[in-house]
Amino acid sequence: MPSRFNPIKIFSGGKNTALAKQIANDYGLSLGQSAINYFSDGEFQPEINETVRGCDVFFIKSLVPPADNLLELLLYIDAAKRASAHYITAVIPYFGYARQDRKDKPRVPISAKLIANLLAAAGVSRIMTMDLHAPQIQGFFDIPVDHLDSSTVFIPYIKQLNLENPVIGAPDMGGSKRARFFANPLHADLVICDKHRKRANQVEEMHLIGDVDGRHVIIVDDMIDTGGTIVRAAAMMKEKGALSVRAFCTHPVLSGDAHERIAHSVLEELVVCDTIPLTQENPKIKVLSVSKLFANAIHNVYEYQSISSLFEFGDE
Repeated sequence: MPSRFNPIKIFSGGKNTALAKQIANDYGLSLGQSAINYFSDGEFQPEINETVRGCDVFFIKSLVPPADNLLELLLYIDAAKRASAHYITAVIPYFGYARQDRKDKPRVPISAKLIANLLAAAGVSRIMTMDLHAPQIQGFFDIPVDHLDSSTVFIPYIKQLNLENPVIGAPDMGGSKRARFFANPLHADLVICDKHRKRANQVEEMHLIGDVDGRHVIIVDDMIDTGGTIVRAAAMMKEKGALSVRAFCTHPVLSGDAHERIAHSVLEELVVCDTIPLTQENPKIKVLSVSKLFANAIHNVYEYQSISSLFEFGDE
C-alpha cells in the first residue's frame, strides 16, 4: 500500500503532458524529471532522471494514441520497479481499448483484458482512471482500481446554466445508467436514444424513447469519437421539439471529421474534459479540467482517505 512516510513523486513523460503538469501543480509538486531516448529504427527507451527508491510513484498517461502511449507507460512502470520504487500507481485519465471489453463476434481479442494483464505484468500496484467505457473493466484487474467520475466537474457546470425544465439524454441503451446518475442530483427526467449500428462508428437507425418537446436536453456519454451518434441524436431531438441540445462527453477522442461534424450540428455546445488534448479549436467545444479531481484523488490515495467522498452531491 502507499504510505505517507514514503516520498511521493509524479511523472508523465513523452508528449501531451499538459494535464499531468496541471495535476502535479494542483497537488503542490513539480513533475518528476524523465526523458525518452529514440533510436533510428523507431525503438524508444524511457528514462527516469531522479531517484525513486522507496517512493510512492504516480505515472500520468492517457492512452491516446493507444499503442505508443501504452508501451511508454509499461516501460516507465518497469523502470520504476527496477529502481526500487515502493508503490507504483498508473494514472490513466483515458483508458484506450476500453471499447474492446468483450468478445462480441468470433476471432476477436478482448483487448481491455490484455492491457490489464500487461499493466499488472509490468509491476503496477494500482490503477486510477476516469469514466471507463464499460465499468466492469475494473474486474479485469487483480489490483485496486480507482474509477473517477466526470460528473464531479460536469454537474456543477450544468447547474450554472440555470436551464428550465431540463432533461437528461442517453445516446444509447447502454448509457442509461450514466444518464440516470446525472438526472438524480439535477432532479431531471430521462430520455433514451435506441440505436442500431450497422458497423463500428456507423449508426443505421435511431429512435427516441421519451418526450423532449419544449425541454432543454443534456446528452451525457463517456466519450465522443466520430461524433456521428451525438450529432444525429441532437438533430432528432430538435425535430421532436427540444428547445436546445447540449452534449457532455468525458473523453474527446474526436477522430476523422468529428470537429467539422460538430461545428455544423444543431448542438448548442459540446462540453468535454481535458483527459485527451484537443487537436484543433472549435467554437462549439468547451473544455473543463479534471486536474483538481485527479490531484485530490492522488492525495486521498496517498493519505489513506476516501475516494468516494469526491463524488458526493448535495440535495440542493
